[in-house]
Amino acid sequence: MQPYLVSARKYRPATFESVVGQKALTTTLKNAVASGRLAHSYLFCGSRGVGKTSCARIFAKTINCEHRTPDGEACNECESCKAFNSGSSLNIIELDAASNNGVDDIRALVDQVQVPPSMGKYRVFIVDEVHMLSPAAFNAFLKTLEEPPSYVVFILATTEKHKIIPTILSRCQIYDFHRITIPDMIAHLGYVAKQEGITAEEAALNVIAKKADGAMRDALSIFDQVAASSAGNITYKAAIENLNVLDYEYYNRLLDAFLAGDVLATWVIYKEIRDAGFDSHFFINGLAAYFRDLMVARDPSTLSLIEAGDEAKASMAAAAAKCTPGFLYRAMNLCNEADLNYRTTSGKQFLIELTLAKICQSLSPSPNSSDGEGRLKPIDAANTKAVPEGKRHEAPQKQQVPQQAPQPSAPAQQQPAYSAPQRPAFASSPKPGASGARSTTLKTPNFSLRGGVRKTEQSAPDTAQASAARSNPFTTQEFEEAWMQYTAAHPKEHILVNAMRSSVPQSTDNFNFVSEVTNIMQLDLMNEAMPQITKWMRDKLQNDSVVITATVAETPNEARYTLNDRELLAKIIEEKPIIATFIDKLKLVLS
Repeated sequence: MQPYLVSARKYRPATFESVVGQKALTTTLKNAVASGRLAHSYLFCGSRGVGKTSCARIFAKTINCEHRTPDGEACNECESCKAFNSGSSLNIIELDAASNNGVDDIRALVDQVQVPPSMGKYRVFIVDEVHMLSPAAFNAFLKTLEEPPSYVVFILATTEKHKIIPTILSRCQIYDFHRITIPDMIAHLGYVAKQEGITAEEAALNVIAKKADGAMRDALSIFDQVAASSAGNITYKAAIENLNVLDYEYYNRLLDAFLAGDVLATWVIYKEIRDAGFDSHFFINGLAAYFRDLMVARDPSTLSLIEAGDEAKASMAAAAAKCTPGFLYRAMNLCNEADLNYRTTSGKQFLIELTLAKICQSLSPSPNSSDGEGRLKPIDAANTKAVPEGKRHEAPQKQQVPQQAPQPSAPAQQQPAYSAPQRPAFASSPKPGASGARSTTLKTPNFSLRGGVRKTEQSAPDTAQASAARSNPFTTQEFEEAWMQYTAAHPKEHILVNAMRSSVPQSTDNFNFVSEVTNIMQLDLMNEAMPQITKWMRDKLQNDSVVITATVAETPNEARYTLNDRELLAKIIEEKPIIATFIDKLKLVLS
């Protein structure tokens, strides 16, 4: 009785034709052998279980075969092939770089390179997991790898090509192995099941292939595990129970609940999933992948993007026909938001339940509501009996609130008479193409530099209340004093204070003033503080008709340099040196 061999070893590829999922790559290698155009060093790259070492062994066996078949495969009858099959060939040397990664190990390998083959044409050195070599070992290997004897071929294999130094990469022909597709896995697992006399459902093999994540070796190991637990009858139910895979039946039931707008049904299904032992984070990611598959299944041209068997693809296409693209987009986005927030939230179950409710809500938005409120299935039917059927989903009528008519501005005869300089260039509505300052208060970016949303239109508070409108006359000097008093009352707002000092408003007409700042940052700060500044100025001047607008200078020559506190003090001392003596005697410092 022969000892039991696991399927990953028993069905390991022995020919190029039996390699699964690497058709283009094996064809290239066969053509190189047939034409005799062999490189002295190869690098096979790819994830685990995709056939790198198997292809290296098949390649080494084929180039030493004395009587290759017409299709470029080894004959398995010559002395070289028999020695290889029995594991006694001296022409093929394998080195595991994971456990032999030092300089001494590479030097021993280099010594073996000097020995010519005793049988066949080539000595082939297969170095597995080559990225594990130390930097010193790589450097010791460089010269031999670049100029080996004519009878030597190196085949390096690695799962992490980025860890290999460029000087090694430049000396090799690089072959990138692809992940094995799910249809290829299903076909090979079906072949193995037939050879072993095991019955297997295609849906079960599809679950195994997905669990393997592109590695054929992993798929065969999982196949053995499920076959042992199911006594040679691999069913879909046995596969999902043994592998702890979330059944697609749960997702299909959830989809029906989403389409019906039944929030409580989705919560019940979610509880069943948690009771079955599945992690909530795993569930929400699986639901996102399910919606993604539904999206691509809606169109026959993108159905191939689903990595599944034909039976599973047909089932997904039937489910996708029930959904609209908008619903699937919103559902995927909500699942993605739940995934991003899952690690930081303290109520993880509540987060998932809220997400399920939002997905139900997103399917049927109310036509009369802009906040996304949808028409969900009533939780309590008793609450809906009093509402007529035809009006149950009608949006409530908004209560009409009478709007107050705008109050008139202060009478012309109450305007103060003061000799403020007129600056027509700062009129609130300049003509297109006019030179001078450019008003940017009506068209500014939507976001403030402080991170908040900035209003796109600077609207001053109502200039006159109906009850008592203050209209006290004032002079230009009084206006400027009130302006500076505001800066003195807010010493900690340095940027705003500096901007106000350098841009004292100038009168344009009547009680309208324009403050000309130098850049957009100062404009942001002025616009944010303008309601408080306007209130301050009206209270100080006892006049509710004051309107202040901030603008940005359009040309560089109109921009003014803003002095900070230290520069301002230095300028004052320069003009009045006695201030310096006063500061020294009192030991004053700037705060």
